[in-house]
Amino acid sequence: MASMTRVIFPALAAIAIALAGCGNGSIDTADVGSSPAAKDKHTVKPQGPVTIDYTIIGTPIVGQPVAIDLQIKSTLGPQPITLSYRVNDSTAMQFTEAQPARVSIAASNDEAPSQQQVRVIPLREGRLFLNVAASVATEGGLLSSVTAIPIQVGSAPREIQDNGEVMRDENGELIRSLPASEN
Repeated sequence: MASMTRVIFPALAAIAIALAGCGNGSIDTADVGSSPAAKDKHTVKPQGPVTIDYTIIGTPIVGQPVAIDLQIKSTLGPQPITLSYRVNDSTAMQFTEAQPARVSIAASNDEAPSQQQVRVIPLREGRLFLNVAASVATEGGLLSSVTAIPIQVGSAPREIQDNGEVMRDENGELIRSLPASEN
């Protein structure tokens, strides 16, 4: 039993040292365990160079413009950001007449997120999506983040719409071939 103790304690000490090297150098004993809450504390969401948060103003109604407030923040510091807006289904939603499809936001000197507003007109009920792409030019090339903003119009059910054609590739794996974009 004594020899087993000599093997286990050094192994546990090595694990504790390795864990201390990850993160901020401290181990919170409340995080250790097998509960879902403990596991969620260590889940890391992949993040792009720009974070895009949004708020839909009011209740979206068919045929009426709806405003979406965007809060944009670059993780790369004060650099200009280009925003591109896209609607995948022009029979479901369109931009207002004055809404540009692309805007540039000047570099911000402080830590506050940049504010932007986009206006769209829903043309039918259901769950519609506005895609917002944010790009930042760096020495290594263009880095982008994309967010799909769901807009629920009316009480129509949220239905999944299949796009493209399901096919098999040369390895026999199922793939979905999507039509080319018009933009």
